[in-house]
Amino acid sequence: MHPHISRRAFLKLCGGTAAYLGLSQAWVPRIALALEQAAKRPPVVWLSLMACSGCLESFAKSVNPSTAEILLGIISLNYQETIMAAAGKDAEANLQATIEEGGYIVIAEGAVATGIPEALMIAGKTSIDYTREATSNAAAVVAIGTCATYGGVQAMKPNPTGAKGVSDALGIETVNIPGCPPNPDTIVSTIVHYLLFGKLPELDGKGRPTFAFSQKVHDNCERRAHFDSGQYVEEFGSEEEAKGYCLYKMGCKGPETHSPCPLTLWNSKQNWCVGSGNPCIGCMEPEFWDKFAGFYERLPDVPVPGFVGVKTSADYIGSTLVTATVAGVGIHAIASAASGRMKGKPESEEGSED
Repeated sequence: MHPHISRRAFLKLCGGTAAYLGLSQAWVPRIALALEQAAKRPPVVWLSLMACSGCLESFAKSVNPSTAEILLGIISLNYQETIMAAAGKDAEANLQATIEEGGYIVIAEGAVATGIPEALMIAGKTSIDYTREATSNAAAVVAIGTCATYGGVQAMKPNPTGAKGVSDALGIETVNIPGCPPNPDTIVSTIVHYLLFGKLPELDGKGRPTFAFSQKVHDNCERRAHFDSGQYVEEFGSEEEAKGYCLYKMGCKGPETHSPCPLTLWNSKQNWCVGSGNPCIGCMEPEFWDKFAGFYERLPDVPVPGFVGVKTSADYIGSTLVTATVAGVGIHAIASAASGRMKGKPESEEGSED
């Protein structure tokens, strides 16, 4: 534990991480021990590719742990173009030294240009060559943000630069943490899982950590009760909007978007898109820029209560979470408990991994 991090804050960090990973609080001492014994904090190389730096900005808004706690007590950020002190040849020398030593974690932000490789040049190298070299000796590669995972908005048709996610561009396995931008809680929890178990977390068919992406926005949305009751906003500035009714008819893509946004929140846990009155645009999903184009147009394939009903699985999860909330269970514990019930796993099995 870094001397600038209090013991209380450190244990709070461990407890929050355990809950988010779907582990019982009995795992808190083991998480604390794993972090404390990591005397040599895992080196991290953060690549900035075809990106807007929004992913880094989101990471900087982390609060529990804070950005300072992450950088001083959890990881050693050896290379990050935007915030590192070194520049030019000195910066590239730091990168080369880390690559040669090996065993580092790559966090990739932004897409790779494959159609016009020269569209992005870093230190005289194309993004393909640069990323291939940077990942060549890595212990793990974590693609953060929808650009690094699936190509992002620059991959919108006709995609002249041939923008692709890191996995597709290089043909390598990556942990995908999508989002425009991604949530810092998921990034940090993925790294802690790696430190604790010596391996990356369980992934779904799209390479996303299941602890964060097993449920849809719709399942945990605070406006879900209004959806079930058929109460919708049909015009911004209306009385229905003031009452916080469901934004489905205003184009909300929550019913088709796998994301923990309603649970983790954003901007130092102040709010999230739907909470602030804007419909979810589905930015966690592949090709959302084309598939969900017309961000304020209603999804055509989601049944509306009172017309053709709702999906049984969504109803089950929604009712389960409401019951748990009334009982006073913590929000992250709610997510992990609901996930465990859906998978049919007892809590003892969730904590048996080593």
